[in-house]
Amino acid sequence: MQSQLDQLPDRDPQETAEWRESLDAVAQHAGPDRAAQLLRSTVAHAGDTGVDVPALLETPYVNTIPTAAEPEPPGDPELERRIAAWNRWNAAAMVTRGSRYGLGGHIATFASAAWLYETGFNHFFRGKDDPRAPGSGDQLYVQGHASPGVYARAFLDGRLSEAHLDRFRQEAAPGAPGAAEGLPSYPHPRRLPWLWEFPTVSMGLGPISAVYQARFNRYLTHRGIKDASASRVWAFLGDGEMDEPESTAALALAARERLDNLTFVINCNLQRLDGPVRANFKVVQELEAQFRGAGWNVVKSLWGSAWDELLALDTTGALVRRLRAVPDAQFQTYATRDAAYIREHFFGAEPALAELAKLLTDDKILDCFHVSRGGHEPRKVYAAYRAAVAHEGAPTVILAQTVKGYSLGKGFESRNANHQMKKLTMAEFRDMRDLLELPVPDSALAGDLVPYAHPGPDSPEVRYLQERRAALGGPAPARRVHPVALPEPSAKPFDALKKGSGSQEIATTMALVRLVKDLMREKETGRRWVPVVPDEARTFGMESLFPSAGIYSPLGQNYDPVDRDQLLYYKEAADGQILNEGITEAGSLADFTAAATSYATHGEPMIPFYIFYSMFGFQRTGDQFWALADQLGRGFVIGATAGRTTMTGEGLQHADGHSPLLAATNPAALIYDPAFAYEVAVIVRDGLRRMYGHAAPDEDADVFYYLTVYNEPKVQPPMPAGEGVEEGIVRGLYRYRTAALPGPDLPAGAAADGAPRAQLLASGTAIHWALAAQQLLAEDWGVAADVWSATSWSELRRDALSCDAAQLRGEDRVPYVTRALEGAPGPVLAVSDWMRQVPDQIAQWVPQEYTSLGTDGFGLSDTREAARRHFGVDAESIAVAVLDRLARRGEVKKETVAEAAATYGPA
Repeated sequence: MQSQLDQLPDRDPQETAEWRESLDAVAQHAGPDRAAQLLRSTVAHAGDTGVDVPALLETPYVNTIPTAAEPEPPGDPELERRIAAWNRWNAAAMVTRGSRYGLGGHIATFASAAWLYETGFNHFFRGKDDPRAPGSGDQLYVQGHASPGVYARAFLDGRLSEAHLDRFRQEAAPGAPGAAEGLPSYPHPRRLPWLWEFPTVSMGLGPISAVYQARFNRYLTHRGIKDASASRVWAFLGDGEMDEPESTAALALAARERLDNLTFVINCNLQRLDGPVRANFKVVQELEAQFRGAGWNVVKSLWGSAWDELLALDTTGALVRRLRAVPDAQFQTYATRDAAYIREHFFGAEPALAELAKLLTDDKILDCFHVSRGGHEPRKVYAAYRAAVAHEGAPTVILAQTVKGYSLGKGFESRNANHQMKKLTMAEFRDMRDLLELPVPDSALAGDLVPYAHPGPDSPEVRYLQERRAALGGPAPARRVHPVALPEPSAKPFDALKKGSGSQEIATTMALVRLVKDLMREKETGRRWVPVVPDEARTFGMESLFPSAGIYSPLGQNYDPVDRDQLLYYKEAADGQILNEGITEAGSLADFTAAATSYATHGEPMIPFYIFYSMFGFQRTGDQFWALADQLGRGFVIGATAGRTTMTGEGLQHADGHSPLLAATNPAALIYDPAFAYEVAVIVRDGLRRMYGHAAPDEDADVFYYLTVYNEPKVQPPMPAGEGVEEGIVRGLYRYRTAALPGPDLPAGAAADGAPRAQLLASGTAIHWALAAQQLLAEDWGVAADVWSATSWSELRRDALSCDAAQLRGEDRVPYVTRALEGAPGPVLAVSDWMRQVPDQIAQWVPQEYTSLGTDGFGLSDTREAARRHFGVDAESIAVAVLDRLARRGEVKKETVAEAAATYGPA
C-alpha cells in the first residue's frame, strides 16, 4: 500500500527503495524492536544535525537522560536526605494530629512527591531576593494536596511554629492575643497571604494559570514594565489532574510562544483519587505524546538507580518492551506484591525475561518494583530539572514516576484508598522513623499523640536549608506586597462621560471602551492598563485600540495585514498592550489573573481590563473567578453585550439573564449594572481609587469590579446635579427622576397631591423601560412614580448584611437601601434585564411593599421589543404591574388593571 509520502516528488526513487529494503532486512533478521531503535536513533540524529523532521510522539518507557549523562548534583546529599526525612515526618504528623478533630488532610501526595519539591527548594527555586529576578523570583504552583509538605519545610526553617502546625485546617478557632494563626487546608493566598502566591487545589486551574503567568512574565519584559526574563514558572501537577480540560488547554500556546521559562512537573504516581489514572493503559506515554505533539520538550524520569543494572542486562530489548506493555494498574499491583508474584507475572511473560530474572535476587526485584522510581531519587530529579532549565526555545514537562504514599508504610503505598487515609498509627510512625533513620526515641512514641520532630534551629540541617535558600534569594514560596499607590488619573476622561452624549446615541459598552481608551493615554498610568479580550474586540468596538496600543505578540508582526491600508488595521507587536487571546474565556481569565496579581507577584501594579461576551463570563469560568478572588486579584471585569433582551436575535445560549447572580456568589466581586455612561465613569474612577492605593481604612482593596454594559444605543444624559448622586452610584442606589404629573397647574417636576404613588427601581438598560412606564402611568392613569437607578443590587445587599451583623453586636446601623427609600410613598417595583432573583437580593431590607419583574427563563431570538413583551418587562408591563400593586392596596380600582392590560395589548 502506498503511503502519503509516495505521492510527493522523489528525486531518487531507487535510493528510497534501498533504505526501505535495509529496514525490512533489519526487521526480518534482528527483529522489529531493533528496526524501531534504528529509526528513532536516526530521527534523533537528524534533529541534532539540523535536519527538519517531525519528532516522534513517544519514546521508550525509560528515563530520557541516560545514567551516564546525569550531572553530579551539588551540595550535601546526606544533609538533604535528612532534611527531606524531617519534612516527611512532620507532614504526616501534622495531618495525623489534625485527625483528632475530624479535620482530615492529605498525606499520600506529598509522600510521593517529596523529592520533586526538595530538589527544587535546595537547588532551583529562586526567591524574591534573588538578584537575577529581583522582587519576582520564581513562581511556584504547588500541587494543592501537597500543602502539608510545604508547611513542614516552613516549620523546619523557622517560618512556622508547632503552634501553627497544630492549627492546620483550624482557621476560625479563636485564640489568645498573639496566638498562632491557623493554616489553610491548601494553598490559599487570601487565607495565608505571606506564604502562598497561587491557589491550585481546584484541579486544572493550576496548569492553565501557570502557562499564562509565564506568558505574562514575557509580556512585562517586552513592554518594558519590568525585566522578568529570569523568572521561571514551576507548576507541580498530578497525572490524574491532567484529565481536566484546562490542564492541557494552553499547551499549544506555550509551545507556539516558546515559553522556555515554564516547567511542568507531573507527579506520575499512576493514581487518581479513587483508583488508577489509566488502568488499562500507560498515562506517562499518553502524556508524552500529548506534550510532544503540542511542541513541548519532554523529560521522563521514571526509574531509580536500582533499575540501572536491570536495564544494562537487557541486551535483547525484552525488558524495555515489557515495561511499555504492562498497563499502569498492573504496575501498581507489582508495588504491593512479593518477589514470587513479580517473577511469575512480569518476568514470566517471555523467555528472555525469565533468563534475566535468574540473575536477580528477591531483594533486588522488590527494590526495583516497590520503591525505585525516578521521582524518589534526588540525583534523577536533579538531572531532569537541570535539563529543563537548560532547554531553550520551548517549555519543558517533566514526567516523574513515583509511588503514591511512598515512605508511609505498606498500608499506604500504592493503595487505591490512600487519598482518603488521613492518619498513621503509632506503629506505622515507628516503621516510618526507622525507614527515614530519624532520631525519634521510642519514648516519644509511647503516647497517643505523635510528636513533631525538629533537629534544632542551629542544627546542620537547618543551617544548610537556610544557606541554600539564601543563595537562591530567600524563602519560597513567599508572597510579598510592596505598597505602590498609582497616581489618580486626571478628571478629564471621566468628565467627558459625565457631560452626556448630546443627541448622539451610544451604548454603555462603547462608553466604557472610550473611557478606557482615554485612560490608556494617561501619562502616569496609561501603560499599566492591560486590555484582555477573547476574540470579540470588534464586537465591543475596541478595534480603534489596535493600531494605537497594538496586540501583544512575542514575534511581532511577520506579515502584511489584509487591512493595512485602513485606519483601524490589525496590528501585532512585541510590545503590544492588548492581549487578544482568541476564542478562550479560560485563557483570557488566566491572563487577567496574572495581570491582576502582578502587584504582588512582581511588585508592579497593573490595571487589567477583561471584556467578554456577558453570557460567557461567570457562567463558563466561575471557578477561575473564585481562584482570582483567592489570589487577591484586582482589576475590571466587563460583561459586555449584557442582558437577556438586548442581544437582538441571538437566542437562548447568547442571552444572559443571570451573570450578576452568579457573580454575587463571589465575595470579592463588586458587581455593578450601570444604566448611563456617567455611572460608568463614577464606578471606574471609584475602582481605581480603591484598588490602586487610595482605599479608605475600612475598605478591602483586594477586590475586583464587575460591570455589565449593554449594546443598545441610547442618548446618554448628563449626570444629574445635586448632592449624593456619586455616593448613590457607588453604593448602589439613587433617585434619578422624581414623579411628575402633567397639567397646567402643576409646576415641572412636582407631583400631584393625592395621586397614587409608586417607586420604580431599575438597573442597566431597564432604566429606559422604567422611565417610559413613569410617563405612561402619569399620562394614562394619573399615577406618580419615582424612578431610581439601582446601580448595584449586590452592593446594597452586602451593606445590609454588614448592618445586620453589626446589629447583633449591639451597634445601631441601618442599611443604606433602607435609609434611601425611607419615606418614599407607595409600593416598590424593581425591574432589570436579569432574572428576578437579581433585584430580589435586597427585598428584605426595603421598608415598603416590594415586588420585582425580570427575565426569568431561557432567552429567545426576536427583536428587543418582542423579547421584552414576552418576558413582561417592557414599559407597558411595568405600568400594569404598578397598577396591580396599587389595586391590591385599594389606591386604584381593580378594574383599572384589566383596562390597562387591554389597552396595552397581550403579553
